[in-house]
Amino acid sequence: MVIRDWLRPRSQAVDVPEELNPRARRMLWLEIAVVLMITYGYSALSSILQLARSAVAEGGIGGQTVALNTSRAANSLIDLAFQLIGISKLLAIAGLALYLLWRSGIGPKAIGLMRAKWRPDVLHGLALAALIGIPGLAFYLAGRVLGWTSEVQPSALDDHWWRIPTLILAAIANSAAEETLVVAYLLTRLRRLGFSPNAALAYSSLLRAGYHLYQGVGPGLGNLAMGLIFGRYWQRTGRLWPLIIAHALIDVIAFVGYALLSEHVSWLH
Repeated sequence: MVIRDWLRPRSQAVDVPEELNPRARRMLWLEIAVVLMITYGYSALSSILQLARSAVAEGGIGGQTVALNTSRAANSLIDLAFQLIGISKLLAIAGLALYLLWRSGIGPKAIGLMRAKWRPDVLHGLALAALIGIPGLAFYLAGRVLGWTSEVQPSALDDHWWRIPTLILAAIANSAAEETLVVAYLLTRLRRLGFSPNAALAYSSLLRAGYHLYQGVGPGLGNLAMGLIFGRYWQRTGRLWPLIIAHALIDVIAFVGYALLSEHVSWLH
């Protein structure tokens, strides 16, 4: 009964579609198209092309290496500046989503982003991180064995004094950008256009899977599952903080763990 209840979305104030006139519909579609093409829609299209390139390359998808959080300059301070600019861009994506929702009368409180309820939000975040992180690692390892997933290096930063703090900031910025835009913004906008909760959830999850396909089929499937679970959690609870906490924790473990252990643990390669 509990599982069946969670599979059924709960109506929310920000989630109830209202009739739009044709001009308003066109403007909303245009807004979504522009936002996605400068953020994760563009990333999804690029990711699909990168997957195709890997598939036809020597060694196939499994023979390729994908590096995240790479060094951008030989000089330590210039490299740090590049990393901070990248982090700022991710935070700006989250800010753009929040601003557009706010302009349409949906404030941070309506999407579960005002005052954090530390005990339930942190506990739910930890539970979601475990629920997603462990199967996600299994998807990755299975994909590596089957040759469907590239070798992913979560951190390729040089060993500077600022490496670990920057990786933690990058993890937090990634989580804020993705969960705010792909969950809160996109689900809200699609419902405003009249999509059913399940249809909106499917499109949001496919987008999340799409912009991770550059890593291979395994991460794509893992992120599809993540999108379905995270999106449904938000539809049911209206709380975004647990998703941000869970995503940040998963990325911190991946980024920092790889940076510290990659030279000592063979199966990370």
